[in-house]
Amino acid sequence: MSTIADNIAQVEARIRAAALAVQRDVTSVHLLAVSKTKPAAALRDAYAAGLRDFGENYLQEARAKQVELADLPLCWHFIGPIQSNKTRDIAEHFAWVHSVDRLKIAQRLSEQRPDGLPPLNICIQVNVSGEASKSGCAPADLPALAHAISALPRLTLRGLMAIPEPTDERAEQDAAFAKVRELQEGLNMGLDTLSMGMSHDLESAIAQGATWVRIGTALFGARDYSQA
Repeated sequence: MSTIADNIAQVEARIRAAALAVQRDVTSVHLLAVSKTKPAAALRDAYAAGLRDFGENYLQEARAKQVELADLPLCWHFIGPIQSNKTRDIAEHFAWVHSVDRLKIAQRLSEQRPDGLPPLNICIQVNVSGEASKSGCAPADLPALAHAISALPRLTLRGLMAIPEPTDERAEQDAAFAKVRELQEGLNMGLDTLSMGMSHDLESAIAQGATWVRIGTALFGARDYSQA
């Protein structure tokens, strides 16, 4: 049975190979461990194997882990849908938010980010495949939203996040991720972050410019959502 450390090594090898295949600097691609539904002990194991960045989808679960792992210098990323009543805790306890899809949420995060903390790193989630079941800003609404968020205090707009419709076809993966990259380039705002790609499609995402790949299953194994 593979260990988390073994899984991390395998994923890092995939990231390295994917980056080198398109002549990218390997250090330009960062691994975000998606740890939702996984116990704090699994995150501790991942930390021991070298990981520092962890992405959580559920605020209550994340806060419990943050308390339990307070002795470790972890960088916490919020990557799930955001309800208005959750913004204060997110603003106070995370370094990154990848899933901002409307101005109201960004405004609340800006207002509620403590002055003593660095600016909160923000990615706008774009619904690049137009799925009704997915969160995300419509591509047509992106320019106005990006410029509005970039003007807010205590936030730093870093780039875009996307979860394209799943497919095993590499050409379809490439097309979706390329669209995200083109949307960011079209903003012409000097943004440096593309949060895209998961366990099944990280190679395509990296080929199209991903700087964060969000990996859960390949690191921690399948999730048991009955425990979520």
